[in-house]
Amino acid sequence: MFFQHADFWINKLNSAKETLINLFSFGEFYSERLFRDKTTRLLISKIMPSACDSLIDDIEDIVSSSEPAHLQRSSTRQSVVPRVRKRKDLTANEELQADSVIPGTQKVWLRTWGCSHNSSDGEYMAGQLAASGYKMTDDPSDADVWLLNSCTVKNPAEDHFRNNIKKAQEQNKKVVVAGCVPQAQPRMDYLKGLSIIGVQQIDRVVEVVDEAVKGHSVRLLGLKKDNGKRLGGARLDLPKIRKNPLIEIISINTGCLNACTYCKTKHARGDLASYPIEELVERARQSFQEGVCEIWLTSEDTGAYGRDIGTDLPTLLWELVKEIPEGCMLRLGMTNPPYILEHLEEMAKILTHPRVYAFLHVPVQSASDSVLMDMKREYCCDDFTHVVDFLKGRYVSTVLAMLAWS
Repeated sequence: MFFQHADFWINKLNSAKETLINLFSFGEFYSERLFRDKTTRLLISKIMPSACDSLIDDIEDIVSSSEPAHLQRSSTRQSVVPRVRKRKDLTANEELQADSVIPGTQKVWLRTWGCSHNSSDGEYMAGQLAASGYKMTDDPSDADVWLLNSCTVKNPAEDHFRNNIKKAQEQNKKVVVAGCVPQAQPRMDYLKGLSIIGVQQIDRVVEVVDEAVKGHSVRLLGLKKDNGKRLGGARLDLPKIRKNPLIEIISINTGCLNACTYCKTKHARGDLASYPIEELVERARQSFQEGVCEIWLTSEDTGAYGRDIGTDLPTLLWELVKEIPEGCMLRLGMTNPPYILEHLEEMAKILTHPRVYAFLHVPVQSASDSVLMDMKREYCCDDFTHVVDFLKGRYVSTVLAMLAWS
């Protein structure tokens, strides 16, 4: 038993000696590792009592007599001048480089076909994209995204639309489509995989373009409704970039009351939905304040305005006339014969107002009653001639020269 204990202490002593040798070699004599073991501390005190008369609890307690006092060290720091690391200056024209795609930094080319209603929708979409940070460009080759706003009234316009989609895909451009074509026929083969903005969803164009830039396909084709009742469309106070800064195009309603057999626009725009008079008046007032000189009223059928909300076109026009400043003008868009017949007297008065263009677009479509019936136009040749004769008999100099036939 005695020899076992002797061997134990001899081993401890040898271990302590080796530790001392290693610590002296590396200058770590006072390291806390040295004093972590009680047995080692006891042996060291036996071997080097002078070095271990007072055990040190913390390495930070070791301060030599030659070192400066605390106040002296503090005053010395004040003369220290930090070295500033030089950074590479970024030039003003240097663009952000990143592995991921950041929406809102790309260039967008917008192309619109069709009527003034479609043109207004395109101006709204351009305004929102620009407000969100996108750069609108007139050069399609320079653009990252092509936004194609289509028209379905005539085949040539739809052919141009389809050809532009093909051209964009050949150039590896991101493509977003809008307008009446994808709204009426979203399942067409050449539209597969493309993002679509519905005619009543133009206020969400930024969301759709954002996702298209990321490589996603988004389709928003729903209708705007309030408590189950269909609305005229997106808000009228959205940002807008006018193609002509002096002309504001205002859509007073969307859709119509007819169901013409040949018309594809009905499938896109749907049934009649009118904007309230107060919203239209406010939009006109805001436009005049922005420097606009002309207001163009548009829709698929301006004559049907208000029949879904308990008002009519002459009531709207008289309210708008009150807001027209000196030197500015109002222009009325197309109206079908059935819905203008009952307002001829009032319309004649409005068209002779000094701040209203003496212009009325009334489409005849056909001079055959049987053809008109097959087309389900809901009027006959006599109705059309009555409109012309009424205006001609009272206001020859102002209206007759401006009448248009389609």
